[in-house]
Amino acid sequence: MSFVNKLISRYFRNRLPQIEHFMEHPEEVQNHTFNQLIDAAGNTEWGKKYAFKDIDSYDTYAERVPLQDYDEIKPSIDRLLKGEQQVLWPSEIQWFAKSSGTTSDRSKFIPISRESLTNCHYKAGKDVLTIYCNNNSHTRIFDGKGLIMGGSHKVSEFNSRAFFGDLSAVLLQNAPLLADLFRIPDLSLALLDDWEEKLDRVAHASYNQNVTNISGVPSWNLILLKRILEVTGRNNILEVWPNLELFIHGGVSFGPYREQFEKLIPSPDMHYLETYNASEGFFGIQDRPDANDMLLMLDYGIFYEFIPMDAYGQPGQKAIPLSDVDTDTNYAMVITTNAGLWRYMIGDTVRFTGVKPYRIRISGRTKNFINAFGEEVIVDNTDTALQEASRETGAVISEYTAAPIYLNDQQSAAHQYIIEFEIEPNDINRFIHVLDKQIQMLNSDYEAKRSHDLLLKKPKLTCVPKGTFFQWMKSRGKIGGQNKVPRLYNNRKYVDDILGYLKK
Repeated sequence: MSFVNKLISRYFRNRLPQIEHFMEHPEEVQNHTFNQLIDAAGNTEWGKKYAFKDIDSYDTYAERVPLQDYDEIKPSIDRLLKGEQQVLWPSEIQWFAKSSGTTSDRSKFIPISRESLTNCHYKAGKDVLTIYCNNNSHTRIFDGKGLIMGGSHKVSEFNSRAFFGDLSAVLLQNAPLLADLFRIPDLSLALLDDWEEKLDRVAHASYNQNVTNISGVPSWNLILLKRILEVTGRNNILEVWPNLELFIHGGVSFGPYREQFEKLIPSPDMHYLETYNASEGFFGIQDRPDANDMLLMLDYGIFYEFIPMDAYGQPGQKAIPLSDVDTDTNYAMVITTNAGLWRYMIGDTVRFTGVKPYRIRISGRTKNFINAFGEEVIVDNTDTALQEASRETGAVISEYTAAPIYLNDQQSAAHQYIIEFEIEPNDINRFIHVLDKQIQMLNSDYEAKRSHDLLLKKPKLTCVPKGTFFQWMKSRGKIGGQNKVPRLYNNRKYVDDILGYLKK
């Protein structure tokens, strides 16, 4: 291990006492964060509207400030995009993370403040390495470089004082110059707009580097790794990068991709570390190597609330603070941040795996589920069930999506899965049977609707050729960056679109 590697590893471990503090005193840290946010924004337009200077407790805040989604906060964000300031947050807002849109807009533009850059996103990036180094004392990660794929939208200009791009593009554009010494590719290539050209050029630019870690969304990194093998003619990635030891992933569940990564990187010493990073903030880091949950990070300038999903979207829905959550409930997450998002419903759902300390698993999206017949199936259910079905039938799944089949005179009610297999099951009927039974075990509502085949029939499976999902996403202008294949949808919009695409 080099002297530089030892020195940097020791530097990151200095953060550990602070992480341990919020693990041991979560309510205290969250209360401190809450007070800081309210105090900071007292003189903003938002702070004056809701009389932040008079708020002396969480209960008052919850009574006074409404829960809101993007459409409701959009008028304020539009003003920020035009250069107005002191609307949502006291410091100047110049940067916006562009992410997938809402029902009324093609794209969302999430404000990013100086504080959220420094005290949330970059702090979290350091914490990922802190936790990894703490769990792996013999790491040599800093002896080489990290490969980071930038977003599919490079930084662009609204006006002379407002810039936008994918979150990864914004973070790379603002990163300290020192970070350039430890990552590839160079900024111009990382932020290239044409994703297919970028994949090819990154593959050629990186295969002769000493890459020790890679970061990003599993699906797009998987495509990159396969392209590198095509370019080099090697059999696996360790023949290209023998010192590769870590993949930092997030954005989608890693479960459907794990087997493919383990095949491409055949090493028992390869580590996979999950993160929960979004345009709105950085929320969680996997702190235990053998666990499938993440530590909720409590000192990034984010105050958390949660809405039980059985109340979500109902008249009079109410959120609860972190101190009131339990491990038996599926929650929609609500955040208040140091970029001026106030009681913002981010659209993700989580389940707590523990409360001492607080650890979570992402269970899906508030709009990413199937509940056409009262079955309330979420992505966490289908990801787990598909992994078990794959394990029992030797299958490897590349991508999937699912939707309801509606009951009518010609067909029975069921769920339809469109799956692209890397390796097809040795028994399709067995695969469907295990998938069905596993979801029944995980979800009592689904089990009830499947009882005696009275309402829901067995799932229907449509296998599609390799490359279908990539080409379909490309046809929609949704490749690369933070674009994700929609796993579940409560109507047939995506399923029918894919089936229609295959007929062209």
